[in-house]
Amino acid sequence: MRALLLIVVATLVMVPASPAADPTPRMTLRGHRDGIFSVAFSPDGKQLASGSRDGVVKVWDLAKGEEVRTLKCGNQVLRVAWSPDGKQLGAAVADKTARLWDATTGKELHQLPGHTHWVAGIAFSPDGERLATASADKSVKLWDAQSGKELQTLTGHTAEVWSVAFRPDGKQLASAGKDKSIRLWDAAGKEEKVLKGHTADVYTVVYSADGKRIASASQDGTVKLWDPATGEEVLSLRGDKPVYTVAFSPDGKRVASVSQDGMVKLWDVGEGRVIVSWKGHKNEAWAVAFSPDGRRLATGSQDHTAALWDAPATNEVTRKKE
Repeated sequence: MRALLLIVVATLVMVPASPAADPTPRMTLRGHRDGIFSVAFSPDGKQLASGSRDGVVKVWDLAKGEEVRTLKCGNQVLRVAWSPDGKQLGAAVADKTARLWDATTGKELHQLPGHTHWVAGIAFSPDGERLATASADKSVKLWDAQSGKELQTLTGHTAEVWSVAFRPDGKQLASAGKDKSIRLWDAAGKEEKVLKGHTADVYTVVYSADGKRIASASQDGTVKLWDPATGEEVLSLRGDKPVYTVAFSPDGKRVASVSQDGMVKLWDVGEGRVIVSWKGHKNEAWAVAFSPDGRRLATGSQDHTAALWDAPATNEVTRKKE
């Protein structure tokens, strides 16, 4: 009897536990008629902008979960961005233009022509005075965000440029694209460094809030972290599928990524491990952003929806699901 009991106990111990269910989104935003390429929180965290393949930007009230405004572009919206003061909203559009609106009224302020192919990336400078755009025409352009005047064209990429970002002090700019590289530019538009290590398109590049790290997402299935001061790769986080977008938490301790298989992953930057991951969408997940307080994540997907999730901190006990 004692031997039989030991066998039963051992069998029970060896039986794997059923995996926990994927988390439920705090909110699901429906209204787009096609996939969502980009999501961005307003600086106060009260609104979310989403840009879609359906040719519109939607602005959502996150307290109510309701759409408050639709801004029509007439072509695919590949990226959206808020000005640092929250007064302007910008979009990168596949019709070769960038658009700027008054974020309060929805009035279009400027259409920025000049690129000769898709505009795929857009970013405001930290002081809100300049705008950077990245294009499939292999260039990055700088604009006066108030007047809409083109200031400068940066060339060096040998293929389409998918993403652009300002360092938080405004003294450096990073761009990334199909040529598998990340290029760093100084405030005068001079190329400083070329970061190489990815083996396929680099879809997204972002700075940490302190400017000491760059994160990149690539078709090669990796998220890489770089030291912009030296140009050295400091960490490579391996996924299984192409990674479309990456975002730093405001404290720089976590990185969120979304990928072709619909997975959302939250990484501990210090330890280089997955804190938690889950199947966020039925189809490919294309967009991710942290809220300004770092407590929430927004994602956008090919399934036409955006979703809002809790973003656990590195010191919380969380489920790790690979």
